[in-house]
Amino acid sequence: MDREHHFHPFTDHTAMHPGGTHLIVRGEGCYLQGEEGRLLDGLAGLWCVNVGYGRKEIIEAVARQMKELSFYPSFFNSTTEPAVRLADRLGRMAPGNLNFAVFSNSGSEANETALKVVRQYQILKGRPNRMKILTREFAYHGVTLATASMTGLASCQTPFGLPLPGFLHAPAPYAYAAGREKDAEAYGQECVVATRKLIEKEGPDTIGAMFLEPIQGAGGVIMPPPGYMTAMRKLAREYEILFVADEVITAFGRMGAWFASELWSLEPDLMILAKGLTSGYIPMGATMVSQPVVDELLKGGYFAHGFTYTGHPVAAAAGLANLDIIEKEKLVERVRDKVGPYFQKKLRELAGHPAVGEVRGMGLIGAMELVPRGGRKDLKPGMNLGIVGAAKVRKEGVIVRGIRDLLAFAPPLVISESEIDEMFGAVRRGIDQLWS
Repeated sequence: MDREHHFHPFTDHTAMHPGGTHLIVRGEGCYLQGEEGRLLDGLAGLWCVNVGYGRKEIIEAVARQMKELSFYPSFFNSTTEPAVRLADRLGRMAPGNLNFAVFSNSGSEANETALKVVRQYQILKGRPNRMKILTREFAYHGVTLATASMTGLASCQTPFGLPLPGFLHAPAPYAYAAGREKDAEAYGQECVVATRKLIEKEGPDTIGAMFLEPIQGAGGVIMPPPGYMTAMRKLAREYEILFVADEVITAFGRMGAWFASELWSLEPDLMILAKGLTSGYIPMGATMVSQPVVDELLKGGYFAHGFTYTGHPVAAAAGLANLDIIEKEKLVERVRDKVGPYFQKKLRELAGHPAVGEVRGMGLIGAMELVPRGGRKDLKPGMNLGIVGAAKVRKEGVIVRGIRDLLAFAPPLVISESEIDEMFGAVRRGIDQLWS
């Protein structure tokens, strides 16, 4: 049935179907049950199941809300109580003056919403020429026509004739890919200089916003070198370009902080949330908008944007219960003080493995660059060592993500130290096989 009727996202179907689809049937804590047996989830679903699987608190909150009110929109001057309570909670939690939440159903939609907010804001400010959007190479901001144009990955653009006009991509501070890993800080500053040159070339008065992920997750867990994020934020202020922090992956504790923007004092004008907002239990995204931007939007009167399920009461109930768990179990502090440092320690213990070119990470997110037997000089396009390595690690009982020639890790925030040992034990056995 899957082969005949189900078209999967981000999948090579001709490669998948001869071996069969992986079917996942149950989940509890950090573990999944599939046809292969029990699997430790080292990617939290898709960077999102922060509180782990099978949390009764969220399940019961969703059931209660469905019994009371399964759905009503926030159109027609109406709304529902869970949507109001979640907006209030996020507005009080978010850094700086990000006081307002515009809800959606995914990170892609949250970024799409931000794009329209930026455009309307610039028009209301009397700057209709500021329509260009600046992002980076290796960025991932979504898969709608506009957000895929923001995304800096050819695999998400070339098949669809993208990017659309008006989307600019500055260099990413991916020091390893540039062969500058020993000089990452200097390379980061060179990227800032290159971004300045791009802004000057295009004309600062044509650029509406700069969208940055504090850590570029799907692009390869690219870590910002010291001074880079602060310099990029300063650049946006200098040219009066709105600064948007895409925290779809980094928010809600993965970095050992509620929001990664707090780590670098970014004070974004807008912030993008999804994934960990509900821990993936119900689809939901949110675009946090600062007070000065909202003040301009209010002058525009009718806000002609939204989705049928914007602020869905069941999703909002899941979000509130999810945030309750994170606060009650002090998962942010746990990542910051305990499991995050332990995770990074175990990750770095594999840095000397002959199949490993580099490890990097922070909190409960990390990456491992892989190299072939001949070393990095023998890497060739299409080797996809990350894809091959992830398949071998899965056979050892752990799910990680393969991206190009690297492995990416982002387990649930509830993972224990013994489970981290289990995860990296499987990773070691898997990459051993690359050299066997």
